[in-house]
Amino acid sequence: MNKQKAHERIEKRVEEKLGFYTHLAVYILVNGLLIAINLITSPETYWFIWPLIGWGIAVAIHALGVFVFDEGAALKKRMLEDEMRKEGLKL
Repeated sequence: MNKQKAHERIEKRVEEKLGFYTHLAVYILVNGLLIAINLITSPETYWFIWPLIGWGIAVAIHALGVFVFDEGAALKKRMLEDEMRKEGLKL
């Protein structure tokens, strides 16, 4: 793998991580605000739990995609490259 491709791959990976951290920060800030609004306006009913759970699932899926299943994409790319080499095709 040449330096340019490696740099592009690393840059993409960093952007994915920054995207996740931004998502997580917005999740924390907005849900903190929702909790405060809920406790100030109607402390007898905890409605903030629903957006907290729903959005939390989305953040968890985002985290899995960035930190856990990213290697699957790299594995697929390597397998495609291997098959192309076997067929004598240029990459």
